[in-house]
Amino acid sequence: MKLANTAHTTRAWRIHEVAGDFDLEDVWALETPGGPDDFAELVKQFSSGDFPDGAPLIVRALWSLRWKLGALLRLDGRDSGLDSRVGSLRDRLPEGLRDTPTGPDEDWLPFTPLYLLDDEFAAEMANRTMHGVLHLAWIEDEPGRYRGQMAVLVKPNGRFGRAYMGFIKPFRYLFVYPALLRMVEREWKSR
Repeated sequence: MKLANTAHTTRAWRIHEVAGDFDLEDVWALETPGGPDDFAELVKQFSSGDFPDGAPLIVRALWSLRWKLGALLRLDGRDSGLDSRVGSLRDRLPEGLRDTPTGPDEDWLPFTPLYLLDDEFAAEMANRTMHGVLHLAWIEDEPGRYRGQMAVLVKPNGRFGRAYMGFIKPFRYLFVYPALLRMVEREWKSR
């Protein structure tokens, strides 16, 4: 379920210290009920999940089209990503986050994990259109009952990046996010 931006902005997440100059693009509640110690399982599920391969055909087609266009327009080359076009947010991590685990060990392309805490995880990616952050959090809904929350933060790369983000927004809302959220819920229930 889509949430108001305040579901992310009113909490004292550490990501605010690191990516305060990024735009908050989306905030979503994840149907992942659990206890106080289940957050690491959610992060592991995200990093090893079957997305987009297990998504509906339309999402797989959109994903494939995006990567093909990316190759054609050279959006995703090594010269357009982290530490080439933009520096990694790891360079901005405050002292208390520098020595924390970064998160999943799996090869999680296109994301690079930044940090993992008991209730917060962040990973970044960059290409010619934007520098983005996937932020996962573990929210206590009521005493002892928790659920996941996903936020997407972006820093578009100029006018082209802003136009690109505006162009893909309807596809994200109509196809990509609903499929991703259903998959997260299904995988969470089957664990």
